[in-house]
Amino acid sequence: MSGYPWEQFALGLPVTAAASMVVLLATFALAVRKGMHRIVDAAWGLAFSAVALVSYGMATGEGDPGRRLLVTALTCVWGLRLAAHIVRRGRGHGEDPRYEAMLAKAPGNRSLYALRMVYLLQAGLVWVVSLPVQAAMYVQDGPGPLVWAGVVLWCVGFLFETVGDWQLARFKADPANKGAVMDQGLWSWTRHPNYFGDFSVWWGLFLMVCDAPAAAAATVVSPLLMSFLLTRGSGKALLERHMADRPGYSAYVARTSGFVPLPPRRRG
Repeated sequence: MSGYPWEQFALGLPVTAAASMVVLLATFALAVRKGMHRIVDAAWGLAFSAVALVSYGMATGEGDPGRRLLVTALTCVWGLRLAAHIVRRGRGHGEDPRYEAMLAKAPGNRSLYALRMVYLLQAGLVWVVSLPVQAAMYVQDGPGPLVWAGVVLWCVGFLFETVGDWQLARFKADPANKGAVMDQGLWSWTRHPNYFGDFSVWWGLFLMVCDAPAAAAATVVSPLLMSFLLTRGSGKALLERHMADRPGYSAYVARTSGFVPLPPRRRG
């Protein structure tokens, strides 16, 4: 294993931070113009893609070209699919109730509050969570077993996320399912196939830097942070509080795994 180029990696960090910030600030300007902040959710995936592309360019001549291209492609495919899905899902809808409730309590100017509490926060989270992607660009050896294990885990996560979102969209499109709880397909194995997919994608991307142990140790905070956000932060925990009073949801919780896919439990 060749020595890790810490100096070159460090030089790229402020540039990738700027890339994340540019995406979120541009989204903020568009949201203020449209009077709707739900579009920030689509910027999440776009910002990760921007960071990956900037990292790819910054690492030219430093990291292994095959690894750099692979990590960039997987990050961008994930980020752009997520952004496109969120745009399609939100088309024709008004403001997201989460942002409406948050901004209703804003002290002072609502837009400036949203800038601080949503856009700047998300820009920072994108930068931190993407650190393994950035670090992998500077690993000088070609892809080894850990990289390919990461690709497999990424594929599992991408499948769960994509299929889960598709199944939920079809379920919601049927008027007969209005107000019902989605408990079919992947949703019968886990209450959150999309969040489990995100979890797997980001641990897979982290594996792609793990054959540089020092770089892996320096960036392991990133998949840990993403895991916290998905399970305890704005992902699973927030959604389940929102769904708690829906008819049939408690029975669904009783028979369906909360996160890791498992065979559904028998109905009592």
